[in-house]
Amino acid sequence: MSYLSHLECSHTGKSYNADQLIRLSDAGLPLLARYDLAKARAELDRDAVMARPSDMWRYRELLPVRDPHYITTLGEGGTPVLKLEQLGGHFGLNQLYLKDEGQNPTGSFKALGLAAAVSRARELGVTEFVIPTAGNAGGALAAYAARAGLRAHVYMPQDAPLININEVQVMGADLQLVNGLINDAGREAAADAIAGGWFDVSTLKEPYRVEGKKIMGYEVAAAFAWELPDVIIYPTGGGTGLIGMWKAFAEMEELGWIGSHRPRMVCVQADGCAPVVKAFHENWEATKPWENASTLAGGLRVPVTIGGRLMLRALRESGGTAVAVSDGRIFEAQQLLARREGIFVSLEAAATIAALQDLTNQNWLHPDERVLVFNTGSGLKYRLLLS
Repeated sequence: MSYLSHLECSHTGKSYNADQLIRLSDAGLPLLARYDLAKARAELDRDAVMARPSDMWRYRELLPVRDPHYITTLGEGGTPVLKLEQLGGHFGLNQLYLKDEGQNPTGSFKALGLAAAVSRARELGVTEFVIPTAGNAGGALAAYAARAGLRAHVYMPQDAPLININEVQVMGADLQLVNGLINDAGREAAADAIAGGWFDVSTLKEPYRVEGKKIMGYEVAAAFAWELPDVIIYPTGGGTGLIGMWKAFAEMEELGWIGSHRPRMVCVQADGCAPVVKAFHENWEATKPWENASTLAGGLRVPVTIGGRLMLRALRESGGTAVAVSDGRIFEAQQLLARREGIFVSLEAAATIAALQDLTNQNWLHPDERVLVFNTGSGLKYRLLLS
């Protein structure tokens, strides 16, 4: 079923057996799943793939689950790409689009990553999971663990959105509210995982959440008839989606599904927590911890990013950039998009709309370029703060 061949350290290139239960490389860095793409190119027909139902598992040969019995799905994937005519006119952009990941199960793109991670870990014998989360990833793990009949432990900051707290509880997961940020939740979750023998599915600390997220890249290519947009603007916390899409583009070129054209990738963060933006503009090789992280966009409040090198590589290889915006502008952008296009997006996604203003002011975007922004989660999962 799957062309999965091995795992590879994202920094050293060292190979690992993909059929062992493993989290990080010997260097303590993310592992990436690799596939026999030469064989896939010879055997896998793109048009036949696209004739399948439009969920994430349409691309099952390029996902890590070998036995379909272990696929744990709630119908994730297949979310629409919408043209933003009115908002495009507001910004002077003739081809502005939005991919709406808020239409996924559990209301966010986290469904993609956790569907892949739970499915593969289940196949490798895991029965109990733990995750630190700003909110949406915890809800997704709780849902997919429940779907698989497995146990989940979720650690999130005490000030996480109430709906995230409620969804974890109603799914029957064990919820631990932590006094602090997501990195504080991560420390507690890691310690308890060792004591309890649970499998930790923290962002980029296991190989398979990124595999689910990469499907956004495949879906973008398909939505634009296999010609990638000129620019992708993406809200970035842990960065799994950005890294996953960049990986997907390389895979698709090797498969012969797309050419060599790549979008300029733009990372957007809140100015109260912008480790990737700072590292990019300071020309650092990797990100450094952000002190006193503060933003109401919980998914962007990630002060420590293990995937910093991979994010920075994608930004620089693509000729992209990184932008930080204030919470005030995020709230304004959320309302602007809702009132112009009828789409109620998460605060994280609204940050990309605020960044659009900066990029157009700097003439970084050409009016005729095809520009794609991402809604990573439904605004219905947040308490609305109207000015």
